[in-house]
Amino acid sequence: MSNSSSISHFLLLPLADTRQLQLLHFCLFLGISLAALLGNGLIISTVACGHHLHTPMFFFLLNLALTDLGCICTTVPKAMHNSLWGTRNISYIGCVAQLFFFAFFISAEFSLLTIMCYDRYVSICKPLHYGTLLGSRACAHMAAAAWASAFLNALLHTANTFSLSLCKGNVLAQFFCEIPQILKLSCSKSYLRELGIIAVSVCLVFGCFVFIVFSYVQIFRAVLRIPSEKGRHKAFSTCFPHLAVVSLFVITATFANLKPPSISSPSLDLALSVLYSVVPPALNPLIYSLRNQELKAAVWRLMNQCFQGH
Repeated sequence: MSNSSSISHFLLLPLADTRQLQLLHFCLFLGISLAALLGNGLIISTVACGHHLHTPMFFFLLNLALTDLGCICTTVPKAMHNSLWGTRNISYIGCVAQLFFFAFFISAEFSLLTIMCYDRYVSICKPLHYGTLLGSRACAHMAAAAWASAFLNALLHTANTFSLSLCKGNVLAQFFCEIPQILKLSCSKSYLRELGIIAVSVCLVFGCFVFIVFSYVQIFRAVLRIPSEKGRHKAFSTCFPHLAVVSLFVITATFANLKPPSISSPSLDLALSVLYSVVPPALNPLIYSLRNQELKAAVWRLMNQCFQGH
């Protein structure tokens, strides 16, 4: 194939060779998707319907749930379709759209995770300034900035990636259209431009990660000064899971995009992509709902109202 204009479709990575394993992968992805849809859907419905939950923390949690749904719905349904029907095809336009929306939702997710860390920092370390630093207007501006920057980042990466000449076939060693896999099909030196953009993005992500770690150091120092053991336990139980998910997300995503080609393999690429694109959206509802008594109580009230209404 001489260039990208002659490519009408791409071939995605088959998740298994046998029909039984293909169906097993379909069932696994189906279970993960349903868990993510149910958990994030409940969070969105509960926060939207519960007026007492209209606080900065739950406002950002609602936005995070939207990005989680977007991530899952962008990549997993096509992988499930291919596993169920034993196909590998994705159209060129479909690949462009998948890459754009995945980059969009992943970028927005990390921005929101950073903002949520700032929210925790202010609430624990500067509680007297919480109302002024995180007022309704400030929260709206931060959320809008997260979504707008994610849109621009996704547009930049998508336009730059698909402006490259692709002359090394159309086979992608991944279950969805991922930038590093498409760059492997390029035969011109211009792919270095996209690598440079990825490196800049990773540096920004790393900067946010350093901010998150620094914020949590301050949070833990403040928590250790709490005289009540119950209070310390409550604070740690909400902070540690959030930090664990952020660390998993950043480390796997960074390694997937910047690892040297010499250690690249389909199985490693697949494992890394699942860890940063599928696992966090499915785990986030559990982490943020099970650790929050107020949210759990609101979910039960909403479910009881729905059942009583029927």
